[in-house]
Amino acid sequence: MDVRLQYFDGCPNWKLADQRLRTLADEFGFELTHESVETPEAAEALEFRGSPTILVDGRDPFASGDAPVGLTCRIYQTPDGPAGSPTLTQLRQALA
Repeated sequence: MDVRLQYFDGCPNWKLADQRLRTLADEFGFELTHESVETPEAAEALEFRGSPTILVDGRDPFASGDAPVGLTCRIYQTPDGPAGSPTLTQLRQALA
């Protein structure tokens, strides 16, 4: 399984997503890779939906069809309300 964390440094939320994904790496047997998105042009080329974006085998399991592309902080809908990262439970479901 290929798990990639896309982010840009101006958004602090990617660090929590990184921590949660690292917690799950051994459980699911993947090596986490990181991809820094630095420019609006790169965001367009990658169809980057905001920081953090988590790709599982090249697919964004949290994407909605109307999410904008660009250098923004991404918001995830969690059981506790909007948050800057999916919960561990949501990540487990995406990785299963």
